[in-house]
Amino acid sequence: MAASTANSFVGKSVLITGGMGFIGSNLAIRLSELGAKVTILDSMIPDYGGNEFNVFPIRDKVRINYCDIRDENAVTYLVRDQDYVFHLAGQVCHLMSLSNPFPDIEINITGTAILMEALRKHNKDAIVVYTGTRGQYGASVSLPVNEEAPTNPKGIYEISNLSAEKIIKVYNDVHGIRSVLLRLSNIYGPRSQMKHSRFGVCNWFVRLALDNETIKVFGDGSILRDFLYADDCIEAIVQSALVPEAYGEIFNVGSDIPVNFIELVKTIVKVAQQGKWEYAEFSPERKAQEPGDFYSDVSKIAKIVGWKPTTSLEEGLAKTIEFYRKHREMYWANANEIAVALKS
Repeated sequence: MAASTANSFVGKSVLITGGMGFIGSNLAIRLSELGAKVTILDSMIPDYGGNEFNVFPIRDKVRINYCDIRDENAVTYLVRDQDYVFHLAGQVCHLMSLSNPFPDIEINITGTAILMEALRKHNKDAIVVYTGTRGQYGASVSLPVNEEAPTNPKGIYEISNLSAEKIIKVYNDVHGIRSVLLRLSNIYGPRSQMKHSRFGVCNWFVRLALDNETIKVFGDGSILRDFLYADDCIEAIVQSALVPEAYGEIFNVGSDIPVNFIELVKTIVKVAQQGKWEYAEFSPERKAQEPGDFYSDVSKIAKIVGWKPTTSLEEGLAKTIEFYRKHREMYWANANEIAVALKS
């Protein structure tokens, strides 16, 4: 049964790993609004999405610790006395993992083990929420994909996320550290990095439209995906932390209304009132990586947590485009330029 979020986090201490990034910063803002005492851990690795501007609205309300999830001493210090730990830190680029698997292994797997060991030794009462990826499934066997589907990841990034999930599940089952395991599907919205296309296809298409460039749609554009607006994703994360029946469970977090890529780009161009699109051939590398149609069955989280997405694609894209038009210089610029702008 869904728990009310209205007063549940008032005065609670929460740690968000990766809290300067896309989803982490949106989560930090939401939890601050709910009255939580928020601590952010982030190493600000270039190109991973960490951005000082992301937490600008709450800069005086949160504590930020610039450190790495692999730093055992820092993690041990930060987990003490936390009521909730939202674990979002990770190497998040599928393409990078194909050429260099070691950041995935070190950050996603070793970093998760360090976090869970610190909790086992120093704060077993904390509630953990982990955000993995729908890529852990690999190609779908049947649609929509539910949590019982086989996991056959197609890359080291997805394998490392699945490994992190299993590590946390062991600490839940064996050591009693209550944890919720989420598999996120194609999140888009404000505060995502917008400088490259290596992750976040929907947001990258938004950037191309705002630059009045051509969006390339590979193949015939009929591949189906579920795209979820960031605010809906944040509510799933927040609500799942509060429901005891969710502890130890795996949940899909996606949209129950799949769209194909032609629909997606047409909606982006329509809402932005600029940009264009064209068909393009798959490169051999892209074709090998493409898992085909995928959309999530979210009935389990609806039943146990009481969460369902509420934002339509057009509404979410309108909010996303409005945000980046207003704050373009903070996402198109490099880190040094953003730092200078924040000081001015």
